[in-house]
Amino acid sequence: MEWLQELFSIHSSIQTVVVISMIVACGLAFGKIKVKGISLGIAFVFFVGILAGHCGLSVNAATLDYVETFGLSLFVYCLGLHVGPNFFGSLRHEGLALNLWSLAVIVVGTIFAMVLVPVTHISVADMVGLLCGATTNTPALGAATAAMGHLGLSSGRVALATAVTYPLGVVGVIIAMILMRKFFVRPKDLELNPINDDDHTYIAQFVVINPAVVDKSIEEISKQTHRKFIISRIWRADQVIMPKGPTRLQQGDNILVVTTKDDEDAMEILFGKRVPKDYNKEVVDWNAIDANVESRIIVLTRTQLNGKQLGKLNLRDTYSVNVSRVMRGDIKLLATDDLRLQYGDRVTVVGKPDALDNVEHFLGNSVKTLNEPNLGSIFIGILLGLVLGTIPISIPGMATPVKLGIAGGPIIMGIIIGSFGPRLHFISYTTRSASLMLRRLGLSLYLGCLGLDAGKDFFATIVRPEGLAWVGIGFLITIVPVIIIGVIALKTGKYDFGTICGILCGSMANPMALGYANDTLKGDTSSVGYASVYPLGMFVRVIIAQILIMVFMG
Repeated sequence: MEWLQELFSIHSSIQTVVVISMIVACGLAFGKIKVKGISLGIAFVFFVGILAGHCGLSVNAATLDYVETFGLSLFVYCLGLHVGPNFFGSLRHEGLALNLWSLAVIVVGTIFAMVLVPVTHISVADMVGLLCGATTNTPALGAATAAMGHLGLSSGRVALATAVTYPLGVVGVIIAMILMRKFFVRPKDLELNPINDDDHTYIAQFVVINPAVVDKSIEEISKQTHRKFIISRIWRADQVIMPKGPTRLQQGDNILVVTTKDDEDAMEILFGKRVPKDYNKEVVDWNAIDANVESRIIVLTRTQLNGKQLGKLNLRDTYSVNVSRVMRGDIKLLATDDLRLQYGDRVTVVGKPDALDNVEHFLGNSVKTLNEPNLGSIFIGILLGLVLGTIPISIPGMATPVKLGIAGGPIIMGIIIGSFGPRLHFISYTTRSASLMLRRLGLSLYLGCLGLDAGKDFFATIVRPEGLAWVGIGFLITIVPVIIIGVIALKTGKYDFGTICGILCGSMANPMALGYANDTLKGDTSSVGYASVYPLGMFVRVIIAQILIMVFMG
């Protein structure tokens, strides 16, 4: 059995794969175990890593650092890519409010830590280290140690304080969320209330009776109003008409209009009487409405069309069809002429069967191609994100430049590519299953390596004379601001619990807590909330760490 012992003890590339695979596999298996309805999910990988490190398992330090960096970069980049298409829309609607809640967590935590300085007689430098560990923010630690070096002071104790409080800082946010859910969350708080409504379309049927639009072309009517709408079909007597821009409406026409929910009443004023039929149900058999007109969902897989504006494709004039809606992930978009199509969009096209066959050929509709993730774009995005994370950003009054780091750079690059990649004809599409797998793979690798690295010194450090006190104080710095702001946000009733969890995880720069939230809550509101507040929150914490050192130690 000596060969088996060597497989785990002698450092090699195979030994690294074996040890990390074992940690991740055991962590994911134990994470499914529920105690009184509560399970830690993917977060359990971290605890198994700590236990493995404490038991003497180790891997080559350089290799461990590589796997940890790669895992975190993969996770945050794919997370940014996932929320990117809806990110800037969420900022326009609720983003400012979300970031204000995140800043509230940061401010309360910082004030609480500084108040503890005279109470506990811990030095400011040590408290800054505790704050960095309690908020799991290694870029802030880097900024603090750089500021200490600039002042000619040793930063060894700052790093030690961070190392001691980091593990419970990771876990503390999860514990805070569990306590909030048990004592403060109401059933209605668990109902999804997305930051951005996933359905940006509304379908209704109207009878044209308004004299102001009778005998006018659809183009003329569209120019007379700032409202956006699409007329996908016209029923005139026994005839079904596929409308074009020059098509003129007549008195008594029945029209099927695709618009937005906000413009529903305006459409009734514009056209006339609304027909009481529900076209917005989960399942509607569109092809049963008309015998000669078919509605078909076609997937855009022709790479040359990625980033093209829908109106410039001239589908209506070329093929005599209408595009009514575009599904992007779970988001339903109104098919306006200025909408930029993205690779993987599901386009709802209405027209004659022969015409739809031609449109299908034009757009691609190759589902097999779509199921093959574009891994090249993933690695290019991670590369660009890491480059962005190493760029020094000089801030007036700061002694040392600030960097976004290995987490901040990739998540921002993922958001940028997810939002604007199609404009540059950059294909960043991944299927939902592929995106989820890449995120979970990256987070599992990161947590396993993080736990393994922390485990070797964790128990030895906390038995130091000041170690237990540091652990306890760091734990309080983690959970007190999270619970205070989280409960206040819950009481406003404005956000669902998933969104609040995302805000709290993002403000604490805690991807493991986000993994727990995603495992235990429905929907993607946690991920959207996290990505919305993480960049600014991380940046502010880095600046605060330097300011505290420069002001109180300078």
